[in-house]
Amino acid sequence: MGRFVGWMFRSRIDGKITIAQFPNMALWIVIWSAMLQIALRGALGNDAAVLTWIGWVTLAAKVWWAVDEVVRGVNPGRRLLGVGVLVLTAATVSK
Repeated sequence: MGRFVGWMFRSRIDGKITIAQFPNMALWIVIWSAMLQIALRGALGNDAAVLTWIGWVTLAAKVWWAVDEVVRGVNPGRRLLGVGVLVLTAATVSK
């Protein structure tokens, strides 16, 4: 199990175990736009057009972040996380 964890989560850049990192720009956009969407939903209701636009911004930033993790993730765990987010996002969007 130790070898698997080391292989899965060891950074290929600096050799340290990397499970979480400080958010990059795409993830900050996801966080802030999702929080804004939640805050405005209470004030505007679910039918407001602005919520649709914020939802599209959140979705685009989430896909940007996930693709970036798949392509440039520092270890297989981060790349797998990106694939998982892409799959879940595709499943929720296709409903």
